[in-house]
Amino acid sequence: MNRSLASGIFSVVSAKIVVLIVTAVSTPLLYRFLGASAYGDYAVLLSVFAIYMIFVSSGITDGVRKYLAEDRSVANWQEHVVGFYLRLAIWLAAIGILVMVAATEFGYVSVAFGEERAVYFYILAILVVTAQFRDYARKTLMGFGLERYSEPLKILDKVGFVVVAIPLTYVGFGVVGALLGHIVASALVAVVGLALVHSRISLLSVFSTPTERFPRTQMLTFNSMSIVLVFLLMSLYHVDILMLQQFRESSDVGNYRAALQIAEFLWFVPLALQTVFVHSTSELWSRNRTREITDLASRTTRYTFLLTGVMAVGLAALADVAIPLYFGAEAEPAIDPLLLLLPGALGFALARPVLAVSQGNGTLRYPVAATGVAAGVNVVLNVLLIPSYGMHGAAIATSIGYGSMFVLHCWSARQVGFDPLADARLARATLATILTAVPIFALTATISNPWLALLVVPPVGFVLYLGFALLVGALDLTEPLEILSAFPDPVGSSASTLQTRLAGLESGPPRNWFQLLLVGAGLSLFASGLAVGVLGIDAPVVLP
Repeated sequence: MNRSLASGIFSVVSAKIVVLIVTAVSTPLLYRFLGASAYGDYAVLLSVFAIYMIFVSSGITDGVRKYLAEDRSVANWQEHVVGFYLRLAIWLAAIGILVMVAATEFGYVSVAFGEERAVYFYILAILVVTAQFRDYARKTLMGFGLERYSEPLKILDKVGFVVVAIPLTYVGFGVVGALLGHIVASALVAVVGLALVHSRISLLSVFSTPTERFPRTQMLTFNSMSIVLVFLLMSLYHVDILMLQQFRESSDVGNYRAALQIAEFLWFVPLALQTVFVHSTSELWSRNRTREITDLASRTTRYTFLLTGVMAVGLAALADVAIPLYFGAEAEPAIDPLLLLLPGALGFALARPVLAVSQGNGTLRYPVAATGVAAGVNVVLNVLLIPSYGMHGAAIATSIGYGSMFVLHCWSARQVGFDPLADARLARATLATILTAVPIFALTATISNPWLALLVVPPVGFVLYLGFALLVGALDLTEPLEILSAFPDPVGSSASTLQTRLAGLESGPPRNWFQLLLVGAGLSLFASGLAVGVLGIDAPVVLP
């Protein structure tokens, strides 16, 4: 992994960690201030808005960052790309706000979502404009490779929302207060972001006329396919919520949304990789560096499995503890849906970077086909299961739909021209996960204090997982240091020095799978027994 790509990932991951922390603090407050029912209405509105914005902005945001990252011989290439997509953003935002207002005025919104929710769509119409230019500005900066600017804007967006929405919902403005928080935050980010873009390329380029060599048709085709792809992806996120609100009360929708938000914690690093890989791999594809792309994609698949696998095990072990503490006792019904969602969320986490590399190629028919099959499976299963099983049926259907994404996008990747499984070592990573699950569940069962469990289990589980991953060969000894060496100093230089010193330790006899399994199982049981002995001999031990 080169340093420029790593620095981009570092910027995105750092921002996502900050956003994750802010979200982790603000979400239970928002849930409590709104209540389960109003929080369910809020979740439905955000789902509708997210699907609506696919047609307003998704082609623009994917296109501007892909084509800005490419090195074309066309004169004033970047200026024309910025102007082309800014013109599209303006026109589509105008059409978007007019359509939403008209749909509300003529009663279509009331028929679809109820009279009591119709007033919210006037507020969402304003959000169409602010969100459009917020996303255009951020993705344009990413296309320039300026993640050091685009990612702090994401933090500004989240903090701005919290600063406005939390006080408004606390004093009784309810869902309106939460939506106003989104409007104020996105408007602020749009102003700052457009100013940063203007400092790089004048926004007056919106009036420039590209030459005949400018690939308008190719770009519009990519935009259209991006809209289809994003629509199918967003259906995976939101179909379950929209269907659930038709068959169950708003409180069930709110609790199911709470379970989804916890499960989505698995995605913060894969989302960062997906965000960076679209424009970063576009350059590699343009130079036909297929072998490097395969190496990058397969190692990323392995690292993603290792990271999200241990997180999924930890969330499953701590679900009974974390949900009531995080959202309150009212959210206890969210525990079972969370457990059902975790396997699929892990599969979707693995699929995200693979999809991003395929998008970087620009040939979207295979990713669209793969996502379409997964979306179809998701819709059919939700239709079959939600009427009878409510949010448990939604969780099962969505988990299967999520999980199928990884299998289908591995097929898609091979059609595009790279292999995300070349060095994925999925069997070894799975073995490391199983071996670690035993002591993690045992450790959780021995600690009666919920706060102590949340404090102790995650770091201990991570250390155990790292050890098992190295033992079974899912991770090579120097690979963690190799990753860190690509990051800015002093972390990069220190890791590089240590990596060189440890490189010779990896040579040795090949690993024997049966011996590794026996040793790993023995160490896993020993760790479980140690946890019970140290933290609570009398506590019951529940093994998975």
